[in-house]
Amino acid sequence: MTAQPLQFRHATHADVDALVALIESAYRGDVSKQGWTTEADMLGGRRTGPDDVQACIDRPRSAILIAERDDGELLACAHVAEEDGAGYFGMFSVNPGLQGGGIGKQVIAEAERLAREEWSLPSMRMTVIDIRDELIAFYERRGYRRTGIKKPFPYGDERFGQPKRDDLRFEVLEKTL
Repeated sequence: MTAQPLQFRHATHADVDALVALIESAYRGDVSKQGWTTEADMLGGRRTGPDDVQACIDRPRSAILIAERDDGELLACAHVAEEDGAGYFGMFSVNPGLQGGGIGKQVIAEAERLAREEWSLPSMRMTVIDIRDELIAFYERRGYRRTGIKKPFPYGDERFGQPKRDDLRFEVLEKTL
């Protein structure tokens, strides 16, 4: 199934509440279980908050891409930023009821285009919870590779959620642009 073309724009402060709602729906709670990106079995609590989203919007060489149709409905988003000489891709969220229809692939392509063409960055990196095999496989099919670089999960910092297991950590994935 091929998704209809999306309209992309950079988020503004007027989008913060809608973005938080979208991100939370994609990763936390029962509604997130409609899609395949849910972290609800691993993490409770919040995934992000207005403070995080505002900081991404305000940061230099940083944008939250919004994907919408002609009617302006918020379908997906992703944070793209320059970090350590490469692009950073995060906060990737697609409405759970629309996952699997090609929207995410278009968002990734636009994020990569932004990093490569507008910011002249040589690669894109992201961090993924390393036990999320299906998600890592999704990114590998899009040219990302596992770097073997692991980062600890920030246990005790509820801004990142409330862990339901004690074996969480991040792995860095990278793709040459």
